[in-house]
Amino acid sequence: MRTSGQILAFALAGAMAVVVSGCSDHDEHAGHDHAKGHAHTAPHGGTLVELGEHQGNVEFLRDEAAGKLTAYILDAHAENFVRVPLESFVLKATVAGKEETLTFKPVGNNVTGEKPGDTSQFEASADWVKTTATFDAVLPQLTLKGTTFSDVKFNFPKGSE
Repeated sequence: MRTSGQILAFALAGAMAVVVSGCSDHDEHAGHDHAKGHAHTAPHGGTLVELGEHQGNVEFLRDEAAGKLTAYILDAHAENFVRVPLESFVLKATVAGKEETLTFKPVGNNVTGEKPGDTSQFEASADWVKTTATFDAVLPQLTLKGTTFSDVKFNFPKGSE
């Protein structure tokens, strides 16, 4: 028979194991291997693309009917929006063997107080987005928190993780 003190000790040990096994700054600096099961969930159910080595994310969400892609700039854990002072950024997609370019423009949001020049949300539209559900893409350049990420390759809708 276990004492209440032993039961409490086991419960606390279990809780600590859960906390320690979560994503932490230690993972970033210890060369954490994302292929071993470390993944994040896109908050809008879109396609998550990692920037650098666990430095940030972009979530892409396709609106088939409108022919629009929305991009949300997110933190390293894909939990919080990150406002960026960008006028625009470009995505190059390979669609049916042809390169297509989308230019994402900033979107304001009265609820969050975000406005162009200080927002985490960007949108781009093109007719091919209505009919193309899968494509390979490259972000030629995107700056987040003072770091510029170049030639970030991914597949839509698979993402980079």
